[in-house]
Amino acid sequence: MEDRDYLLGTHDLEVRRLGHQHRVWRPRVLDAWRRAGIKTGSTVVDAGAGPGWASLDLAEIVGEDGRVIALERSARFSEIMMAAAAQRGFADVIVPHVLDLVEDDLPEGEADAFWIRWVLAFVSDPELVVAKLARSLKPGGTAVIHEYLNYESFTVVPDDGAIRGFTDHVVEDWRASGGEPDIGRDLPALLLKQGMRIVQMNPIVDVVQPSSFIWQWPSSWLRNYPKHLVEAGKLTPDWAQRVPAALEKAEADPAAIMITPTVMEIIAEKL
Repeated sequence: MEDRDYLLGTHDLEVRRLGHQHRVWRPRVLDAWRRAGIKTGSTVVDAGAGPGWASLDLAEIVGEDGRVIALERSARFSEIMMAAAAQRGFADVIVPHVLDLVEDDLPEGEADAFWIRWVLAFVSDPELVVAKLARSLKPGGTAVIHEYLNYESFTVVPDDGAIRGFTDHVVEDWRASGGEPDIGRDLPALLLKQGMRIVQMNPIVDVVQPSSFIWQWPSSWLRNYPKHLVEAGKLTPDWAQRVPAALEKAEADPAAIMITPTVMEIIAEKL
């Protein structure tokens, strides 16, 4: 199948960025999976698996008696995931499917849970994807979702206006491409429409300083995404250079803080 890349591509730099992002979020993700009842022997759908960082953690949890159904539209990401799975002894636990969540049919079966993070904000039809994933669950199965709730809470202080202006540009470009950065606001209604019960809803936002491990997650975005916008002809090189320069200035300030984009965590159960 032709490789259908993500917005930022599937090159090695993006694989590393996604790996760092997962490491930042991993403690919260593991806790959410535990609260959702994912355990040894579970069958879990990982929707939008990327290069497999979450799928590998899920495989370790469900073990050889469980399965991780890894749905990913990028053939390269899927290959990277399965190479890592083979190295760690999970090749028979992770079952990869190269497909598009909107355009393609999902594998049939009755999963114990599905997991999705920062995918619904980018797809053209999140309601359709939620419906497909809900159908993949058996009665009593759970959904674990992490999606942005208020992306524009993302703030760096001090800022000469470059980072705020860049964030506004990202949101505009995001919506122009058919996505919705604040999709978390719509998720309760989408889940209830599919016969699911909301079990837990939690906002997740951090206020951190440059020394924090969490700071490194959005800062990598601020350093990499302006380059993409320049290559796409959506930002001038001079304007793009203002963003990492403003970030470096903040990182040199001992009083600097970063407020991360607010994420909605939802755990829901299929009735």
